[in-house]
Amino acid sequence: MRLLLIEDNVRLAELLVTLLSDEGFAVDGVATVGAAEASLATVRYDLVLLDLSLPDGDGVDILHRLRRAGQGTLVLVATARGDLVNRVKTLNAGADDYLVKPFAPDELLARVRALLRRRTETASNQLNFCDIEFDTVDRVVTIAGRVTEIPRREQCVLEALLRRKGGVLRREALEQAMYPFEADVTPNAIEAAVSRLRRRLEAAGASAGITTLRGIGYLLAERPPC
Repeated sequence: MRLLLIEDNVRLAELLVTLLSDEGFAVDGVATVGAAEASLATVRYDLVLLDLSLPDGDGVDILHRLRRAGQGTLVLVATARGDLVNRVKTLNAGADDYLVKPFAPDELLARVRALLRRRTETASNQLNFCDIEFDTVDRVVTIAGRVTEIPRREQCVLEALLRRKGGVLRREALEQAMYPFEADVTPNAIEAAVSRLRRRLEAAGASAGITTLRGIGYLLAERPPC
């Protein structure tokens, strides 16, 4: 899942990007209203973490524009504005949750997961293909009925493939799912992650495997019978 962090405190932003990335999210971080609106116009995010006090405007303006445009993107406001008036104003403007700084990292993660679960109540958070199942909220992979440990980067590859099951996943789309905009992606990084995941699926006895289509992308397909 892809998140947008809108936070102008550089140190806090770095900590939050690391925290969320370690949990398996692809995170883009911006520090201004202008940069946030450019990102939102380019990428479809699953959730936005929004600070209100930004150097070029008020975060509530971003929220207003999102809702007026009919975008239902989840928005978790994380701000130092803890008074009742601001909480009520922001929630009425369309925020899905409100967290006052300073907050504990575990509480932030819990609220992010809770919002994502709420969003998937009507659409299952379980992705599956053949005997591979992936809980995209709790980040649990099950292969042939057994929980299988998959590192974060390879989880991103698996999630992207499962969302395109039966179809080709272009390399550019996989790169966008795995890395934030500013990441310096080496030419072999994506192929290496795909290769590691391919070996893990084979070792776990998965009935599906990854096919590389040179110059195009990747395909998750059922293995032919022996």
